Amino acid sequence: MNDKATTGPLAGITVLDLTRVLSGPYCTMMLADMGARVIKIEQPGKGDDTRAWGPPFQNGESTYFLSINRNKESVTINLKHEEGKKVIKELLESADVLVENFRPGTLDRIGFGYKELSNKYPRLVYCSVSGFGHSGPRHLQPGYDAIMQAEGGLMSITGPSDGPGYKLGVSITDITSGMFAAFGVAMALLSRHHTGRGQFVDIGMFDSAAALLSFQASIYFATGQAPERIGNCHPTIMPYETLETLDDDLVVAVGNDRLWKTFCSVINLQHLAEDDRFASNKDRVKSRKLLKPMIEKQLQMHPAHEWIIKLREHGVPCGSVRDLSQVLTDEQLIERAMVVALEHPIVGAMQTLGIPIKLAGTPGSIRTPPPTLGQHTNEVLQKDLYFDAKKIESLRKSGAI
Repeated sequence: MNDKATTGPLAGITVLDLTRVLSGPYCTMMLADMGARVIKIEQPGKGDDTRAWGPPFQNGESTYFLSINRNKESVTINLKHEEGKKVIKELLESADVLVENFRPGTLDRIGFGYKELSNKYPRLVYCSVSGFGHSGPRHLQPGYDAIMQAEGGLMSITGPSDGPGYKLGVSITDITSGMFAAFGVAMALLSRHHTGRGQFVDIGMFDSAAALLSFQASIYFATGQAPERIGNCHPTIMPYETLETLDDDLVVAVGNDRLWKTFCSVINLQHLAEDDRFASNKDRVKSRKLLKPMIEKQLQMHPAHEWIIKLREHGVPCGSVRDLSQVLTDEQLIERAMVVALEHPIVGAMQTLGIPIKLAGTPGSIRTPPPTLGQHTNEVLQKDLYFDAKKIESLRKSGAI
């Protein structure tokens, strides 16, 4: 049990975590980072599916699982076993939040749906993350990130104009669904503070994908035309993209006309800043195909790092396309505790990403490493439910835990 969870804005909140894979565990990791006590319920003998995902593994532990399950307690309980169900219900007596990411209807069939639990535990905040949410004609369809990136339109606007649509290199709809779920739980807890009642938080990955469309959706609403893929270019700003230099790609974000003039001055193309064809951002977007080759011809005279130095000296936002070995050793991230060292009972010394939300008064914290399977089963049953060793052993022999 994590007795150190005494700080953070969610200190004192207990979360019963029935999730697995990514969207749900990301949500509960965010809650745990902010001080909530998260009891992760896993299938005996197997655990979260991601415990088997790899390679790579670190001393047999999946790096995928390690990435999203810190600050949690692992308790193995068989949700289909009658005695296991009784244990869950006893844990619910003191829980504030339940988070699950099964297909709609799955938990209803075994007695853990929202309707049944809300009658018995009216203060419970019940959060469900699923592919399409709990309503609508597609609500029973399964949800996987790659499908959501495709079906949700993200792939249609990602990738080269003359090639196939690309998915992002991380499971973005899973992760954002987890973020929206954590936000929803926090808002439901705030509401409970005023009303005394919990509520149902319904998160659909398809909804999350649509929410990410932002200005691209607005383009469609305004024009009736679906935006097309344009590679690394920005549909409404120019230049805001990757540009070729003598060696590597340079990324620039010239977000207004003042920056445009500065950019042209730094790269010795002052005449472009004075050219009426490119005077405003609107003009530059319209003339993208004419303007980009002019810029790149000049940039190809020097290597990317030289241009970056000059552009940054004059306040022009720019950068290089860096790999993770460069990103995760960046002094900026290290200074802001975005790379954190932990000691894991099996892995030993390991690193994890830090907490991006920096609260000045009630900061979150990374207190414990991701748990081994069932690491806290005995402890939770003894300290929370007052089970003695004989009862725990009986439950284990029966297959309930």
